[in-house]
Amino acid sequence: MTDRAHLRLTTVEQGLRFSVHVGRFMMTLDSGADAMAASPIQAVLAALGGCTGMDVISILRKKRQQITDYEVVVSGERREEHPRAYTRIDVLHRVTGHDVSEAAVADAIRLSDTKYCSVHAMLRPAVEITSRFEILPA
Repeated sequence: MTDRAHLRLTTVEQGLRFSVHVGRFMMTLDSGADAMAASPIQAVLAALGGCTGMDVISILRKKRQQITDYEVVVSGERREEHPRAYTRIDVLHRVTGHDVSEAAVADAIRLSDTKYCSVHAMLRPAVEITSRFEILPA
């Protein structure tokens, strides 16, 4: 399977804003003091959160867990020197629901981290990634 992204600079005179087309979808990447969208490195955090979040909620639904709210909070620490790559990323899964099983949540996260999340798999060799969860009553 081949994916393709097409980027075009929209701030030609000055600035770093790109219009990005991936398949039939569009988004914006930006950087600098006047940024109006996520930077490429911030988008990496969002990609990891989205990828693992989609896995985890799908698995929890299959396990018939009664989830009423779900959020993923991803934070990263970067190198001081260039390239300012992430050295550590923390993923917090915050699950709200009725009688949610800790074992089900832990298993869903484990499966995402080790088997299903492509973004996690790409980052794992170079970045320390920790995953944790909180379960809140509905």
